[in-house]
Amino acid sequence: MKRCYYEVLDVERTASGEIIKRSYRKLAMQYHPDRNPGDKKAEENFKEAAEAYEVLSDREKREIYDRYGHEGLNGAGFKFSGFEDVFSNFGNIFEDFFGFGSSRPKSRRAPRDGADLRYDIHLSFMDAVLGSSSDIEVEKFEKCQNCEGTGATPGSAPETCQRCHGSGQVIQSSGLFRVSSTCPQCRGQGTVIADPCNVCGGVGRAKTTKTVHLKIPPGVDNGSRLRLRGEGEDGDFGGTKGDLYVFVHVEPHEFFERRGYDVHCQIPLSFVQAALGATISVATLNGSEKLKIPRGTQSGEIFRLKGKGVSNPKGFGRGDQTIELVVTIPTSLTKKQEELLKEFAKLNGK
Repeated sequence: MKRCYYEVLDVERTASGEIIKRSYRKLAMQYHPDRNPGDKKAEENFKEAAEAYEVLSDREKREIYDRYGHEGLNGAGFKFSGFEDVFSNFGNIFEDFFGFGSSRPKSRRAPRDGADLRYDIHLSFMDAVLGSSSDIEVEKFEKCQNCEGTGATPGSAPETCQRCHGSGQVIQSSGLFRVSSTCPQCRGQGTVIADPCNVCGGVGRAKTTKTVHLKIPPGVDNGSRLRLRGEGEDGDFGGTKGDLYVFVHVEPHEFFERRGYDVHCQIPLSFVQAALGATISVATLNGSEKLKIPRGTQSGEIFRLKGKGVSNPKGFGRGDQTIELVVTIPTSLTKKQEELLKEFAKLNGK
């Protein structure tokens, strides 16, 4: 259930407009999102105070509320625009509070952040584990260079909307009530473009292709996401640029298999090497390493090379390389080999 608007602003029902404004200013500064980042309770208090002020600062809305309460406002078609539009819809209020008032019509063009973009990149196994860099082509909308983002033909400028006189709102009468709504001619912007830019068509942004240098840190894995701040689309009316998110897809390797930050491989070993022992050469991510195989090694045994795996992208060390030995059995023997094996079996008691 909604609280009484007078209670929200902590003022008497007989309070003057100046007292109401002063009280709202205090609450707005106390619960402002910039002063309370991530505080949902403060966000709700800020929204509640803005809604109460929107009603009580307007003579007609306040009369309806005083006579019929919240239900009266609902019946008159009043709808609070929501937290996201507080700054655009209360532009004049905040300008009055902080001394930015002006006698000319205020623009309703509130800053809007640019959209984030996604780019999918396919990497070889080695480029992913060792790191790499490349230039990628990203299509996005940026501020039109022809009109500098105004949307108007160079030499001209957006004009004040004649229907709403720059307020972005029009008043409609409905019986005893007067209700404000978004101006259909300027769509709440307060200005219209009489002579649109021939490059962007009056939008103020144009589609471009930008080359972005991408540095892949060592150790990225399939499904990793890289964030490039400010490489998304331009914002509108002074809003910040969006970000570019690069999703990584890693191709499998014919020899190495990644297991977390370890890499695994299988090495074939003859039964003679397994029985007598040997020193073999093993491929690693950074070249070859010698591995000593002890006598009597069985098929499936695992050996480990410390620190020869994948680097942690956050700088927390490096994994290992595990080597599984697979003892191979010859599929064809010469007569001499067969005789020697039979002799070996006889000496072994089998």
